[in-house]
Amino acid sequence: MLAIKNNLMAMNAARNLGGSYSSLAKSVERLSSGLRINSSKDDAAGLAVRELVRANVATIQQGARNAQDGVSMLQTAEGAMGVIDDILVRMKELAEQAATDSYSTDQRGIMNAEFGQLAEEITRITNTTEFNGIKLLASESTYNIHVGSADAVEIKAEKMDAGALGITATKSNAVITTSVANPSATWFTTTAADTIEIDFGDEATITVTLENATEYTMVGVAQAINEEAGYDAAQVVTSSATGLSTLKISAQYGGAKAVTITSTQAGLEDADFAKTTGSVDGLSIATQTDAASALTDIDSSIVQKDGYRAKLGYIMNRLEAATSILNIQAENLQAAESRISDVDVATEMAAMARNQVLAQAGISMLAQANTMPQMALQLLR
Repeated sequence: MLAIKNNLMAMNAARNLGGSYSSLAKSVERLSSGLRINSSKDDAAGLAVRELVRANVATIQQGARNAQDGVSMLQTAEGAMGVIDDILVRMKELAEQAATDSYSTDQRGIMNAEFGQLAEEITRITNTTEFNGIKLLASESTYNIHVGSADAVEIKAEKMDAGALGITATKSNAVITTSVANPSATWFTTTAADTIEIDFGDEATITVTLENATEYTMVGVAQAINEEAGYDAAQVVTSSATGLSTLKISAQYGGAKAVTITSTQAGLEDADFAKTTGSVDGLSIATQTDAASALTDIDSSIVQKDGYRAKLGYIMNRLEAATSILNIQAENLQAAESRISDVDVATEMAAMARNQVLAQAGISMLAQANTMPQMALQLLR
């Protein structure tokens, strides 16, 4: 029907042109962003799946970085173990040298001095080797390296200082005469602030501060002494025969020095300790007999050290394997996320070309439709 008031052909052409233009705009949006899904209205289910996949990918990638950080931490400790290995070899070499009769006592004394310094260096290395504050060679803590949202690789730290390796050149010690059944129970409660001062002759003095009105266990006192000393100067020794525990304080690399303990705390004064000098706890090469014995002890230390060093190695291999697997998982999840989310450029370009043609045709037909009412004017003339 030819009409003037309503141009139905123009309305139809405009509606089709609007649809073509909307499709063209969607193609431009997808091609410019590179994404098939730019908002939830594009594909609500696909968007939900994509976001879950993206979260999983981010978690897996962080797990891979965690594993790599764990390898770096282990490499730090393993590098220090390599230096300790060299020191132990030198210590065994000195022990072998001192075990022969072709050297004098004074010469063995020089060898023994180097021997003690090397043992001290092992302890220094273990106490200062750390990664982000973590000391794998100076503690017995357990660390978990997360390599996924629910998976972790456990790393058990071990003490590798001279004392733990059994090569501490301890020569003097003092054992308290008081015995307790439970070293973790309250031993005494201070009535005033006090200090425990432990002097091993010409060695550095250990001074421990005791707080007022504080309950102390025997284990707690030992820990306080060790924190102040910087090494395991104190330990709680439990008798296998009686089951009772006593507090033992030992010098490190001190030689046969006199031990003096000063404190006003009852039970911790000098008279409460039995003193020993030249203790068999020490490892020395000052005599031929001691040097020959030290060879066996150092062999045990090397075996102990090698065991932990090997442990660090296979955990590093495990973390590197975990990194490889996580990278493969992340790659495949990203491929799945790409199929869901990314635009297929070839397909979208074809759709865009089609929509451009339709839009151009729509514009042309709308122009033609807009001329139709003019035909009605011909009848009115």
